Amino acid sequence: MTPLKNILKRELTIDGQPYVVTLSADSLKLTAKGKRKGLEIQWRELVSGEAALSAALNASIGALVRETSGNRTSPRKRKG
Repeated sequence: MTPLKNILKRELTIDGQPYVVTLSADSLKLTAKGKRKGLEIQWRELVSGEAALSAALNASIGALVRETSGNRTSPRKRKG
């Protein structure tokens, strides 16, 4: 096997939405393309099997899906 020494980024599409998966030696991160914030899971947390991780992951995924589903507010009109 080749060790993961550098950051590896790949684009993928989920339900028609583009995302970026970033793999590092410490974590896995899933971010909506063009955004900075996303879901990040430390490898240590993933392999430990913590029950709370599953609940937190599901809640985070729900938040990310809501963010990318088009629930954006429209720009305000200037008063003039």
